[in-house]
Amino acid sequence: MAKLIDGKAIAKSLRASVAEQAARLSEAGVVPGLAVILVGDDPASEIYVRNKERAASKVGVNAQTIRYDAETAEETLLAKIAELNADTSVDAILVQSPVPGHIDEHKIQEAISPAKDVDGFHPENIGRLYANREGYYPIANTPRGIMTMLAHEGVTLAGKNVVIIGRSILVGRPMFALAQAADATVSLLHRYTPDNLRHELLQQADVVIVATGVAGLVTGADLKAGATVIDVGINRMADGSLVGDVDFASAEPVAGLITPVPGGVGPMTIATLLQTTVELAALHHGVTLEAGWQTI
Repeated sequence: MAKLIDGKAIAKSLRASVAEQAARLSEAGVVPGLAVILVGDDPASEIYVRNKERAASKVGVNAQTIRYDAETAEETLLAKIAELNADTSVDAILVQSPVPGHIDEHKIQEAISPAKDVDGFHPENIGRLYANREGYYPIANTPRGIMTMLAHEGVTLAGKNVVIIGRSILVGRPMFALAQAADATVSLLHRYTPDNLRHELLQQADVVIVATGVAGLVTGADLKAGATVIDVGINRMADGSLVGDVDFASAEPVAGLITPVPGGVGPMTIATLLQTTVELAALHHGVTLEAGWQTI
C-alpha cells in the first residue's frame, strides 16, 4: 500500500515557517499586505477567500478582501487594481476566480503588477518561469506547493519520467516548467490525448500529477508500480463526498506515494500563497529573510 502524503501536516509546518518570517519582517516595521478581490457571490469562492483571511491572520499577514457585486464593470476592477499596484502597504494582489463572464480575466491578470502577482499568472512571470530565469519571481501557488511536498517526501525529479494531466495555467503549465527545470523528462497530457497513449505514458511514469476536474480519471491499472501520485482534483459527488481525479481505492495499492483528497494538495495552496506574500513583502521593503527560506 502507498504511503500517504499528509498535505495538512506539511502545510501546517510551512505556515509555522511563514509566521516566523512574518515576525522577522514585523521587527523591521513591515507587515506583509495581501489584497484579494472577489467579484460576485460564488459560494466556493466565498469559502476559499474566508479560509485565506483566516490563515493570513494567524501568520501575521494583513489580508483585506475587496468585494464587488456580479454586475461590476471591468473598468472598475482595473481602476482598483491600479490603486493597489500603487499602494506600498499592499505586497500581493489576487483576483479570485471565477469572475463574471463580462470581465476579461486575462486582462485583469495582466493589469496586476508582476511584482505583486501573488498567483504567478502575469505573462511576465510565466515567461520567466518557462525561461528558467534566475532571481525571484512569483510562481503559481499550487505547483509550487507540490514541489514543496515532493521535497518534503524526498522525491527528486532529476532523471525521472513525469506525466502531468491537465494543461491549465493554474497547475499543468507551470508544473510542466517546474518539473523541466528540475531536470525531469516531462509529458503534458490533456483532453485531446488519446486514451491509449495516456495509459501508455502513465505506465512509464515515475511521478504522476493530475489536475483535470474529472473524477476517477486515473486508476490503479494505469499506474507504474511504486509511482508517486499527486492528485490535485477535487470533485463533489452526488452523495456530497469529495473525491479526486485519481481513483484512490485502486491507485493506493499500486502507488509508492499518494496524496489523499481531501487533505493532500489543497492545504498547500493557501500555505504557499502566504509564503509568497511574505517573500514579496521582504523583496519590496529590502528585508532579508533567513537563509534557505525559499524552497524554489
